[in-house]
Amino acid sequence: MLRGRDRQRVAVDALLERVRAGRGGVLVLRGGPGSGKTALLRAARAAAADFAADPRRVLLCVDDAHDLDLAWLLSALPDFADKPVAVLIATEGSAHGLPCAELDPLDHATSVRVLRDLLPGLPTGLADDVARVADGNPLALVELARSLTSAQLGGAEPPPEVLPPHSSLRARLRDRFAALSPDARHALAMALVDDDVDVDTLARTPGLDLAAVDEVTALMAAAPLVRATLRAELPVTTRYAAHATLAATLPEGPRRTWHEAAGLPGPRDTHADLLGAAAADARGRGDFAAAARDHGRAAALTTAPDLRARRLVSAAADHWRHGLPHRARATLRAVVPLSARPEVRVLAELVEGGIEVGAGQPVVAARRLVRAAEQLLPGDRVLAVTALGFAGEAAAVAGDHALHGEIAATAARWRAPDEAPGPALVLDHLIGTAASFAGRHEVALPALRSVVELAGRLPHATAAIWGGHAAFVLGDVATALRLTERGVAAAREGGLTTLVPWALTYRAMAALLADQHELARESAFEGAHAAIAAGQVNAMTDHLMFLALLAALLGDTDTALHRIGAAGEGVRDRGLGRSGTLGAWALTCVDLVRDRPADALGHLGHLVAGGMHAGVRALAVPDIVEAAVRCGERSTADAALRSYTRWVHSTGPSSRLAVSHRCQAMVSDGADAEGHFTEAIRLHRISGTSMELAKTELFYATRLRRNRKPRQARELLRDSIGHFERHEADYWANRARAELHAVGEAPKTGPGVPALTPQQDKIARLVAEGATNREVAARLFLSQRTVEHHLRNIFTRLGVRSRVELVRILG
Repeated sequence: MLRGRDRQRVAVDALLERVRAGRGGVLVLRGGPGSGKTALLRAARAAAADFAADPRRVLLCVDDAHDLDLAWLLSALPDFADKPVAVLIATEGSAHGLPCAELDPLDHATSVRVLRDLLPGLPTGLADDVARVADGNPLALVELARSLTSAQLGGAEPPPEVLPPHSSLRARLRDRFAALSPDARHALAMALVDDDVDVDTLARTPGLDLAAVDEVTALMAAAPLVRATLRAELPVTTRYAAHATLAATLPEGPRRTWHEAAGLPGPRDTHADLLGAAAADARGRGDFAAAARDHGRAAALTTAPDLRARRLVSAAADHWRHGLPHRARATLRAVVPLSARPEVRVLAELVEGGIEVGAGQPVVAARRLVRAAEQLLPGDRVLAVTALGFAGEAAAVAGDHALHGEIAATAARWRAPDEAPGPALVLDHLIGTAASFAGRHEVALPALRSVVELAGRLPHATAAIWGGHAAFVLGDVATALRLTERGVAAAREGGLTTLVPWALTYRAMAALLADQHELARESAFEGAHAAIAAGQVNAMTDHLMFLALLAALLGDTDTALHRIGAAGEGVRDRGLGRSGTLGAWALTCVDLVRDRPADALGHLGHLVAGGMHAGVRALAVPDIVEAAVRCGERSTADAALRSYTRWVHSTGPSSRLAVSHRCQAMVSDGADAEGHFTEAIRLHRISGTSMELAKTELFYATRLRRNRKPRQARELLRDSIGHFERHEADYWANRARAELHAVGEAPKTGPGVPALTPQQDKIARLVAEGATNREVAARLFLSQRTVEHHLRNIFTRLGVRSRVELVRILG
């Protein structure tokens, strides 16, 4: 099975169909070594098996065309145009202006599927690590999978970082290195032993020929797997010569110290201490990439096993902060055989727990972090409390409120009256959120208000993030937006790459509370891509489910279902209760839009459900109430509304009070219903939540029409249509127009061609930059069919007929 090559297979099949119709054609399959060109040629030969029945039909396959003189073939191609001859050319070089199908690297999800085809039952973490190392190269995936040892499969050893010794790809790299000139081999070796060596560094190296630098420029920019494999192939003399040159030419600093030490015999602990000090300085500046590098190098030069283990743990922590969890995990594996000291093991456990929160199973992470916190408490209270805070976050991500409650109970025991501000904020956040999840608002409110007050005084990114979440629970929209924005900025400025997706999660939620759907979408898009870059697959799943919810709330059911499907595997595999609850809420909205209220009620209708995030479910109550009312299940609506009303009235934000009154109206009759609808509209206008205002106006207008009050209904519907159009909520706008038509008025349409919506503008600009429909879909987490639909509408609105014209307009 050829995974991830559907587009290329379609192009090959189209060429074969031309032959069956009596015409000829040519297609170039272009890609790097191991990209699957030969496999596609083999698949084409199998698909053309019926050609044997007609000797006039010909399939000519040319592999490794970059090594051949194709002049004769290129000159003959015009003669094949009217004959049933298909020519397939596989090359790493030029397409010669011929029709071409590029073999791009496989995406991560497809790479994982390839690995599971090869090794069914491969552990998720190991599959992710191997897929990341292979960097989308199909042959590398096959060769790495076949090289896995039982120790690697069992987790006792880290996954491979280089191609195996007998790999055909490695042999090609070995030959390519051997074919370089001596100066070029020396130049490449310098770049391989120091990732910070660039072309400018080489060009300034005395005695190094610039032609040699040009010779290796492409290899210097190669994928990490290629560089790591070439590094493993370096002869010892070549490696030491590279270190010596860099030690002699680099300015004074940690890089020079490392290269000087590399060429010295015997113990080099003095150099290790210098590198350790440089790493601590880099960490203080927020340069976690340099800190991880220098901590790792210091560990490599350290003689004492315990100190070496400590430095490795520090390197792992810096890799994690910098957003490289796979590097952090691989570094930690080297700690176990070095030291059994409890203080070293607990620090390793703390880092492992942090990795697990973002890229593993949050329940496992929570328990690991609780153990670490309890062991750290006697010697380092601040670090212990931080570990406990992230344990609570992990339990919340898992939707395990029993475990979260246990962690909050520990926080309550630890909380001292004279607690320092930093630990006090973390402990109060645990206490307040657990009480809020349990509906004990009298306990939650003072704790959460304390968190918000402390966050205003503390400069740290984590303080702003937790403070923003507390303000969100309290319904303080302005403060939630301000603090979450500050948290995002502080995480970025501090180099804390790992925290950025988490901060953006709460900014997106705060924006939704403020009814700012575009800001919520932008935050979630940004968060999803930041999470992918940082290896935070759990945060990516959270953001993807949130994007599904946003689409569903606007009535875009196809996009919502596509995103739910893309995120569903992560929810199941890693036990992500919060993401799963967001997905269930999105499905509720989808079924309401598709007029399936009974199905909608089933997703979130149970008052108690294992693994369901109580906070997210509370936010979904208005949709549960709507589904229950439409199903005629009044008791279910009343029960859900009682708990929601208690929460809303305990915090008192006008935006939530408005929605509460709308729900009360939906379960009421007569004057009571009209009173609640009127109060809801008043409160929506105070809070500025125009999307929710429009929904309330629509629901009220529907009730008024049924009560034979068309004039009042018309006024409300006209207003709601305007709000829906500003939010690009086409489904809701059309529903309001249909309702307006039902009360005897045709909705007005504006003159002229409407401008592109923000979503269409994003798609148009990505296409204008040269992105394929598939690439646009991946970037915006849409299906290709949705992108194609939007693109047809874009062409119509802009009056263009092709991508070329689109580029001209937007250029």
